[in-house]
Amino acid sequence: MSDPKGDIGLIGLAVMGQNLILNAADHGYTVVAYNRTVSKVDHFMENEAKGKSIIGARSIQELVANLKRPRRIILLVKAGAAVDAFIDQLLPHLEKGDIIIDGGNSHFPDSNRRYEQLKEKGFLFVGSGVSGGEEGARNGPSLMPGGHPDAWPHLKNIFQDIAAKSDGEPCCDWVGPSGSGHYVKMVHNGIEYGDMQLICEAYDLLKRGVGLSDNEISEVFAKWNTGVLDSYLIEITRDVLSYNDEDGKALVSKIMDRAGQKGTGKWTAINALDLGMPVTLIGEAVFSRNLSAIKEERERASKILSGPTAKFTGDKQQFIDELEQALYASKIISYAQGFMLIREAGLEYGWDFNNAGIALMWRGGCIIRSVFLGEITKAYRANPKLENLLFEPFFKNAIDKAQASWRKTIGTAIAWGIPTPAFSTALSFYDGYRSARLPANLLQAQRDYFGAHTFRVLPEFASKRLPLDKDIHINWTGTGGDVAASTYDA
Repeated sequence: MSDPKGDIGLIGLAVMGQNLILNAADHGYTVVAYNRTVSKVDHFMENEAKGKSIIGARSIQELVANLKRPRRIILLVKAGAAVDAFIDQLLPHLEKGDIIIDGGNSHFPDSNRRYEQLKEKGFLFVGSGVSGGEEGARNGPSLMPGGHPDAWPHLKNIFQDIAAKSDGEPCCDWVGPSGSGHYVKMVHNGIEYGDMQLICEAYDLLKRGVGLSDNEISEVFAKWNTGVLDSYLIEITRDVLSYNDEDGKALVSKIMDRAGQKGTGKWTAINALDLGMPVTLIGEAVFSRNLSAIKEERERASKILSGPTAKFTGDKQQFIDELEQALYASKIISYAQGFMLIREAGLEYGWDFNNAGIALMWRGGCIIRSVFLGEITKAYRANPKLENLLFEPFFKNAIDKAQASWRKTIGTAIAWGIPTPAFSTALSFYDGYRSARLPANLLQAQRDYFGAHTFRVLPEFASKRLPLDKDIHINWTGTGGDVAASTYDA
């Protein structure tokens, strides 16, 4: 065989894989394409790939043989066992220093494992989040690569060339070692869950509460998309609500209210619990999908359980404007929580995250892209060690401006009996976060009373009996004894 011409290989010719290949070819790279079902390779080469700098491979061996060293191979296959199976098929044909990139929605612990296993064998593993759907893959996705640092110099040009651009900057940068790339993608997807739930709650308030038609609500979202809420998800919501079926009625109203999910939001919520971070909005978004899934049970409950009968009265436009502010404030909380989780993960796993870089990666190409993320990028560039987005004047001022509308909107939703779990938990988090004192003192006393779990005392009340910075157990009843069950754990 003559000298290999392939700059990068890609396994998996579903829509995302095909579009990413075409994107890379448009940027001057020669891509070697392979799929387990070889007929898909033939069809792709005869149609979409025809006349482009794309080489079709009919076997793993042929794929590898057509690639320049170090070989760079992207896997865009179903997360889980399929990724491991393809890695096992590739390894006998690769040489040390070759790079395997998992571009699927893999769980970050799997990427941690693959990173370590391949590093021991001399191969460079990269787990890269890829966001933006079919359109993003074809025209510029958001890419979040992390893994073996030696791989990045060999991937940087390709990845940043094919990525989306925001103000001329590529929405792609090196995230960090091990499974950090897939971790950031997981949090991205969790925030996506939260954004979508907030939008759905706003839709519900406008439809059930105010009584607007789907087309009227589409017009509301169109207006919102020109302001502080300018984003991809607001934009597509506008389009979805204005899409009519053949009978002229809105298609969205014919869709069953049972939401699906693939697990990334759940992974984010579980990881937040593991790390002790109050990422409440993403958690509520996951639980809202779970609640929607018990459709038949909800229908039975609707015939048995009663609620308020209050109807909308007042100025519709005023309510819409207040709802816009409530949505904006809740969205700020969601991102603040997401970056709190990223901060804690960096400490827990030893990953030195560049928060400004992460915000920039999400600024374009991905599902949560929005004008709003530009302000997050600015905030972290101005202060890379920013403790919380809510401490940045831009976001503090936005919350201050929105706060009255936020509280009023949630109060109205409660009066109407329309659930707003994401709006409500965002406000509850905000009120809890700004509280210097919470009732956890009583909780610790309860735990110590029934389980001798100990507590610590406030500095101003320290004494010989209640020493400072010590785990204290009190014999509350006089009969419980003085032996503590465990030390204090915040």
